[in-house]
Amino acid sequence: MSNIENKPSETPSAVSEQPSPAPPKSSSRWLLSGLTLAVIILAILIYTGIRERANAETTLGTSTERAAIPTVNVVVPVTGTAAQEIVLPGNTQAFNETPIYARTNGYLKQWHVDIGAKVNRGQLLAEIDTPEIDQQLEQARADLKNAQANERLAEITSTRWQDLLKTNSVSKQETDQAIQDLSARQASVDSMTANVHRLEQLQSFEKVYAPFSGVITARNTDIGALINAGAGGVPQELFHMASINRLRVYVAVPEVDSPAAQTGAKATLTLDEFPGETFEGTIVRNSDSIDSASRTLNVEVDVNNPQDRIKTGAYVFVHLTRPHAVNNSTQSLTIPANTLLFRSEGLRVGVVRDERAELVPIKIGRDFGSTVEVVIGLKPTDHIIVNPSDSLISGTRVQVSAPQAGGSK
Repeated sequence: MSNIENKPSETPSAVSEQPSPAPPKSSSRWLLSGLTLAVIILAILIYTGIRERANAETTLGTSTERAAIPTVNVVVPVTGTAAQEIVLPGNTQAFNETPIYARTNGYLKQWHVDIGAKVNRGQLLAEIDTPEIDQQLEQARADLKNAQANERLAEITSTRWQDLLKTNSVSKQETDQAIQDLSARQASVDSMTANVHRLEQLQSFEKVYAPFSGVITARNTDIGALINAGAGGVPQELFHMASINRLRVYVAVPEVDSPAAQTGAKATLTLDEFPGETFEGTIVRNSDSIDSASRTLNVEVDVNNPQDRIKTGAYVFVHLTRPHAVNNSTQSLTIPANTLLFRSEGLRVGVVRDERAELVPIKIGRDFGSTVEVVIGLKPTDHIIVNPSDSLISGTRVQVSAPQAGGSK
């Protein structure tokens, strides 16, 4: 029985000890193929990443190099005769201008004109009350009458003594005394007459007249004001007048432009208060000497002002025409002033040639303010750098934007 009961328990252990069956060959091949594909995909991803990084580094290097090259704006010089006109500042002055003083002492009795009044030559401007001069004149006339009476008496006496001398009724000495007394009386009459004329002249100064035709620009007195003609004090200016139907304009012409200031040449005037309008003037004279301090030639331009539109003291621009040079083999160029480089070795401009900057020495002629005239160093086809850097040196690579006109900034 015991043997029969132990048999069933031996059967499971015997079964568990049996080896498991081997996997099929098809499953191994699929696993190997998957691993190979994964390795290939990973290799492709690694290669693509490395290549993209290399391309990015190359692009970054190229961009960095390109960004390191400065970009500049350039202009082309302007040629032609535009630089032949010279524009200079000036101030207008009246053709005739004078202060008017009194020539006699007294009190202002009446004034007849005020500022802005247009007067003609000889027109009455003011009247002065001179009671002292009037009294002195009356006294002088009375003294003159007394002297004239004494002269007539001396003349009669002299004539009688000369007749009596013919008959030896009087002495020669007495006759000579009578003759000399007549001469003294005549001299006294002449002196009294001159004194009367002087006082009459002073009395005539009671009325103040205009010395020329013009306009009253100032009135510095009023009725009842004490008038001092300068005796024992500073004379007082009564009026100030100017002749403005013709004006003078004085212009300081630079020495280099002095050939444009030819006597008799025409000049054009412009004013800010009359935009777009010009006034014709004529160069009438110049100082014929260069001022050593300013290196300029003083030039006078006269302009007619019949309608009194231009005021005295106005700020004007005088346009002069520079005469054409006889030798036209060299043509001047004009460039903006903001293209110049001031270096220790001299004046330079940056010119772009073969994608590189080159510092070119130049010589300028006239300075027009925003532009300058270049007479030596440039060609009409040169591309000039605008606002060049102070650190710019020859040979520096540059990128050029579109060229602009020479007059642009």
